[in-house]
Amino acid sequence: MGLFDGLFKKKEDGIIIGSPADGECISISKVNDPTFAEEILGKGIAVIPQSDKVAAPADGIVTMVFPTGHAFTMETKDGVELLVHIGIDTVKLEGKFFTKKVSDGTQVKKGDLIIEADFDQIKAAGYDTTIPVVVCNTADFADVQSVAEGTVTTAQDVIKIQK
Repeated sequence: MGLFDGLFKKKEDGIIIGSPADGECISISKVNDPTFAEEILGKGIAVIPQSDKVAAPADGIVTMVFPTGHAFTMETKDGVELLVHIGIDTVKLEGKFFTKKVSDGTQVKKGDLIIEADFDQIKAAGYDTTIPVVVCNTADFADVQSVAEGTVTTAQDVIKIQK
């Protein structure tokens, strides 16, 4: 047994989820869509993007990239099921202004580019570009909480999950 064994307890930090985009992190309750705002799909956060790159918010596997490129799902190594939805009602754009950079089943690291979205064109077409990030299996965890507000980058943590 080492000199310091037992002196310091290992702190359980929980599971950390990062921002999918550089931008402004807001409460999911402020999203202009009741499905997200009322947490019907699960708890989470939202980011108002300031760049056209949408990244993996955690290490894991991309389980599905929607054919239109407006959303993707992934599962982390800890079993967290995430939905990253790029914009509100953007499925109606039928893939216009979205470029998929990965396919279903791709293993990714936090920060890897998943989708490029031309947010200027999406806004010009009349759509809200807010990106909700939802923990779809919220009920599987003791707690899911936002840990960020204001300006964030893809390097920053925005959600903390307790097992």
